[in-house]
Amino acid sequence: MDKYEKINKLKCEKDTVILAHYYVDGAVQKAADFVGDSYALAKKAAGVSQQNILFAGVSFMGESAKLLNPGKHVYMADPCAGCKMADMVTPNDVKNIKKCYPDAAVVCYVNSTAAVKAVSDVCVTSSNAVRVVRKLKEKQIYFIPDAHLAQFVAKEAPEKEFIFHNGYCPTHQQITKEGLLRAKAAHPGALTLSHPECKEEILALSDFVGSTADIIRFAREHEANEYLVATETGVFYQLEQENPGKEFFPVLKEQVCPDMKLITLDKLEYILGHLDTQQEIILDGELIDKAKKPLERMLLLAE
Repeated sequence: MDKYEKINKLKCEKDTVILAHYYVDGAVQKAADFVGDSYALAKKAAGVSQQNILFAGVSFMGESAKLLNPGKHVYMADPCAGCKMADMVTPNDVKNIKKCYPDAAVVCYVNSTAAVKAVSDVCVTSSNAVRVVRKLKEKQIYFIPDAHLAQFVAKEAPEKEFIFHNGYCPTHQQITKEGLLRAKAAHPGALTLSHPECKEEILALSDFVGSTADIIRFAREHEANEYLVATETGVFYQLEQENPGKEFFPVLKEQVCPDMKLITLDKLEYILGHLDTQQEIILDGELIDKAKKPLERMLLLAE
């Protein structure tokens, strides 16, 4: 019996579903019941039938799954896998901005802690941020924590006034204009597909900008054979699975999230085999009540 067979057997025995983000290693994605970007995973987590959720992703994703499923048991494939961007905004940051801009809607990127979600008006993902912001009645938008995604949304929703935070994703931040120009010179026929967490100078040189799921869909539907991809390299697994014969190249070899890469097939197998001894995500009832509201509002407005 190989690892995948063992994992499948344990999932059935332990009534557990594995949800994985596109940025984890391809071997982990292969073992998952469902793979998606943050928006798709949030929707999926809200409707799973299993009593236990094992999340192959970073901490805020597991928290979101718990917020939407307070009666279920949520475990992380690696409890140490965090998100540095999520740590760049605090509830106090939000409260201080609200004092200066009391009429602003606090739009919270899902890449944030449950405590920050609890003081926000609505959550968004890179897939639905533009749709959600356009539907808000408020004219002023305080967008947290990612400044690059906020600037992208602001261009798509010019009728709104944005207050920007200073957060960013370290993995996307290190993708530079110079690096992209070198990659374009090395692959002159390739289209450039970029995540809106990248800097504006990268987006301006891109053929397509969208969420991880949007990038996968674009590559599947487009006829080009070569693509430069400006996002975490874990997405290459799905891109290559869906597009045999097409080639995908990173802009930089360093565009890797070290936290996502903490998650391995061995850890999935171990946790499933010792589920009763694992520390699950526990959130205070009052925090759950406050933090799940912006997530639920997101799911409603994003449709």
